[in-house]
Amino acid sequence: MRYDPLKNRYESFDQAMARLESGLPPPPSAGFLGCDLDPIAAKLVLLPVPWEATTSYGGGTADGAQAMINASHQLDLDDGYFGPIYRAGIAFVEENDDIRIANHSARLAALRVMEGLCDGTANDRDLVRVNEAGSMVNHWVWQTAKQWIEKGKYVGVVGGDHSVPFGAIKALCEAHPDGFGVLHIDAHHDLREAYEGFEHSHASIHYNVMEQCAQVKKLVQVAIRDFCSEEKSYMQGLGTRGSVFYQSDIFRRKAGGETFASICKDIVGQLPEKVYVSFDIDGLDPVCCPNTGTPVPGGLSFEEGVYLLEVLVESGRKVIGFDLCEVSPGKDNEWDANVGCRVLYKLCGTLLKSQGVLQAK
Repeated sequence: MRYDPLKNRYESFDQAMARLESGLPPPPSAGFLGCDLDPIAAKLVLLPVPWEATTSYGGGTADGAQAMINASHQLDLDDGYFGPIYRAGIAFVEENDDIRIANHSARLAALRVMEGLCDGTANDRDLVRVNEAGSMVNHWVWQTAKQWIEKGKYVGVVGGDHSVPFGAIKALCEAHPDGFGVLHIDAHHDLREAYEGFEHSHASIHYNVMEQCAQVKKLVQVAIRDFCSEEKSYMQGLGTRGSVFYQSDIFRRKAGGETFASICKDIVGQLPEKVYVSFDIDGLDPVCCPNTGTPVPGGLSFEEGVYLLEVLVESGRKVIGFDLCEVSPGKDNEWDANVGCRVLYKLCGTLLKSQGVLQAK
């Protein structure tokens, strides 16, 4: 949603709730869930980041946030586990048009870098251009997240590719100097150092986090199934600061008769009291996200991903922020956005219920 002060599209809390509870279909131009709640009146603020410059396979995730906003209009709002999540107040801030513009030029430069790596014609100026643009994006995310956190809001980041939440994680490090853990659901480790030379690559997000965010006391990765030896070695080198539940191991444990509930208990048991959730949609089975940039066979089912979030809440841990990335709307249908908006709503419920904002049904 882009805020036009001349049209005064933002609604007060009461106006937004009345619209959501009217039972009437929202207009196509409406915001998330079908209303345009003023972020000042919201408890949870979502930052859309239309950025995918360094994606190395498929594309389209720069349009993910808007596609999920559109798809959310048909989402029933009384969740079976979390209850009426919307009643806490959830609002998207305005998309930063400068990021979308920079994404276009940086993507072209990144493609030239990738082609140059293959044929030996890499241009350092293109690489510098992409890295500078990536730094700009993460500075905006950091600055914006910090501002909303200081206003007493919870913050979630909606990508875009998986490089975009770094600034928000840094802002949370400042807000929580005692530290927190990261629950990372993904098909990939994302632990490559400056993959293809890109300092803010989608494949480097958690390398950057672990190298630059000392307040992250533990990284717990789930559903990983596509990785290189460099990443596996880096994870092993983290020692007690890192833990990984590979998808193949999860499958074998279930095949051997172990319940998924017990596996989730082990996963959550690795995390400290405060948790940030980093959710790449390709952590799910590609049946849920066929158009995501780097789909990998296998993964968690939708129900398993949601159940893990519920177990996290039931453990008593506090979720302090989250991201949802790599949702890429299909050209022919809205299935990826349909699934994505439901995951996003569940993530909102996870944070809000863990913080005591939502009451048990």
